[in-house]
Order: sequence, then structure tokens, then C-alpha cells
Amino acid sequence: MIEILHKVHGSGSGMVLAVCDKGLVGKTLKEGKIELSVSQGFFGGEQITEAELRELLHEFENINIVGNKAVKIALEEELALEESIIEIENVKHVQIFKI
Repeated sequence: MIEILHKVHGSGSGMVLAVCDKGLVGKTLKEGKIELSVSQGFFGGEQITEAELRELLHEFENINIVGNKAVKIALEEELALEESIIEIENVKHVQIFKI
């Protein structure tokens, strides 16, 4: 089973879906000038299944994803482009904005 966490921030049209691989919560990823804090406050929500994540990804217009497993699902759902993904300490990160 894939362990993925999600948390929803904001309300109305300003909602953001934060998603991460469970094992990354609480870590700070650093590479060069890039530093990404995978904080409990932003990413540390409820655990969901892969199927639930696939559904949620289509419901939100603003999505922030950290983790190789979660990003892979966004790619499979054709919601992210490979060239939009960055890697920090070999961990994939992508932000999705639907217009």
C-alpha cells in the first residue's frame, strides 16, 4: 500500500491541496539554493489511498505535491508534465495550477 498524506487549505476558489509521501513529513530537503520544508502543518494531514488521491487530484485547481510516489500518480493522471518537476535530494516536487 502506498502511504500518502493530504491536507486541504483555504476555502472557496482559493483552496490548495497539499500532498506528500508519508515518510517525508517533518523533513527539510535542501539542494543548492533550494530548500523545501515538508512541514506537519502544511502537508501532515490524513492518509489516503492511491485511488482516493487519483480522485482528489482532479477536484482541485491548485496542488502542491512532494514525494516520488505521489508525483508519479500525478504524472499517470496526466496532470503534471515531466519538465515541471524538480528534484531536491532525489525527491520529486511539483506544483500544479489549472487554468
